[in-house]
Amino acid sequence: MGLRAERVSWQVGGELIVDGVSLEPAQGETVGLLGPNGSGKSTLLRLLSGVRPVSAGVVSLDDVPIQRVGRRNVARRIGVVEQQADTEVDMTVFEVVGLGRVPHRRPWAGETAEDERAVRSALESTGLADKAGRCWHTLSGGERQRVQIARALAQQPRELLLDEPTNHLDIRHQLELLGLVVRLPVTSVLALHDLNLAAMFCDRLLVLRQGRAVVAGTPGEVLTPDLVAEVYGVRAEVTADGPEGRPSVRFLPGEPVEQGTASRG
Repeated sequence: MGLRAERVSWQVGGELIVDGVSLEPAQGETVGLLGPNGSGKSTLLRLLSGVRPVSAGVVSLDDVPIQRVGRRNVARRIGVVEQQADTEVDMTVFEVVGLGRVPHRRPWAGETAEDERAVRSALESTGLADKAGRCWHTLSGGERQRVQIARALAQQPRELLLDEPTNHLDIRHQLELLGLVVRLPVTSVLALHDLNLAAMFCDRLLVLRQGRAVVAGTPGEVLTPDLVAEVYGVRAEVTADGPEGRPSVRFLPGEPVEQGTASRG
């Protein structure tokens, strides 16, 4: 039960962008999607959210194909955080987070007491309660990302999909934001570029290359020198000296290595 993708594909102009990928996060798990630019990470997240229909395969929620669940029900169930969100409208943090309650309201209905409780709970969870009245445009990049996570939490989702949530953030805010994500009582799937952040915060990893799944497993199983060379074309040393014995990747200088032919895992 939960969110599941079974051999999903998506193509445009005859080109496969995602090619037969399967993913089934366990309840409460944090799954990291890794792979170079153009590997299909963002497209896979859109397929998982139901925003983009699959060309083949099926995405399901509790064993029901997502297209049969209905957009409103999907929006209540799955929270989505894009790489970078912005708005030209002059809104407060409370109002932006309140947008997450729209799927729960009847057409033309106003805000309810339950909506307000959900918004305030989301603000508390993300450490933004003291900024509820601040204008969105006055916030830093890290604070804006937290607001977007709070907006998604106000939906009261069971699954949270995040596309490069640490993009353009400094190291401190990257660590704070991912620490927040893994503490949330939801199942999370997030696309990441930084292998060490993925190793630190994710329970499992799925590596994509040219739209295909190369390997899936725990960070210790997935992050190896051979994998880094095959998928990214660079040399690396991998040791188990990260937090809690998790792998740590150190990239080595020198000429790029020839990337191997990816095999599905």
